[in-house]
Amino acid sequence: MDDRPPLGIRLLHALAKEPDWDAMTDAELAAFSERTNRKRASRLARLITGRPDRGATIEWQDVALPDRTVPVRVYRPRLGENLPVVIHVHGGGFTGTAVQCDWVNSHLAARLPAVVVSVEHRLLAPGTPLTAAAEDAWDVLQQAKAWGDPTRLAVFGESTGGLIAALSAIRARDTGLRLRAQVLVNPALDLTATAYDHPSMTEHAQSPMLTIEQMRLFHRLAAPAGTDPLPLSALLADDLGGLAPALVVVPTIDPVADHGRRYAERLRHAGTHAELAEHRGAPHAFLSMPGLVPQAKPARAEITAFLAGHLVAALEAR
Repeated sequence: MDDRPPLGIRLLHALAKEPDWDAMTDAELAAFSERTNRKRASRLARLITGRPDRGATIEWQDVALPDRTVPVRVYRPRLGENLPVVIHVHGGGFTGTAVQCDWVNSHLAARLPAVVVSVEHRLLAPGTPLTAAAEDAWDVLQQAKAWGDPTRLAVFGESTGGLIAALSAIRARDTGLRLRAQVLVNPALDLTATAYDHPSMTEHAQSPMLTIEQMRLFHRLAAPAGTDPLPLSALLADDLGGLAPALVVVPTIDPVADHGRRYAERLRHAGTHAELAEHRGAPHAFLSMPGLVPQAKPARAEITAFLAGHLVAALEAR
């Protein structure tokens, strides 16, 4: 396969106007995020984001916490009880919505089967760092028994959500919460200055779906000045042993491709089972664009098989 983005992505990129991320005001960023998410949640966007699997129902729910309410999008197969639970975290950072992931999450729910709960976490913004989104995901993760079997629990995240899922897996190990699996798709795993030292950052600095300028804005919002980014950088964690088995999915045309590659290496070196699946010619965020990126379908099949091996097999092993 040619190691360049699919034609649809190239056309989309050619038609889109890249914002001036450095000059964007707080109000402009908020308006951009709202406008982008409205488009991603529209019916027309299904041509890009894919149609949900009819074998699953989809509904919004609210998770009531002592200090706030976190919306979640719940995907449930039409048959089955006491099912595994997959907590999903969408990507986007300062944009993004669970709706953009209906294609993959409804398929997982119907085909595993499992209950998939996608966290509509707080988006990055001035005054809302990554810790806020990470806490939303963690607090929802602890409510897993509300949806299914808490002994068969996995986390699954894309891009920023991949970082949040990785941090959740580390926190789960440290607090004694057992996860059966973690799936990290094109994860951005380093918020320190070393994030830009990887070859993929230079090679794909102006990739169609993610640029270095976007990455720098993401970093400024995720770990504002005065914040130590190291605790938020899973790639640099001191101890990666004893974590849930991991599947790391890496599109090759992606500035953060090497984040995923190096993380899989570090997991293996620490004794944690880790599988690396690379998709040549796929861009960042490809799993949310099956209408444009053919590699999304085989990636979905890999994720389904990996989670089935660790969630469904766990029940059979009892």
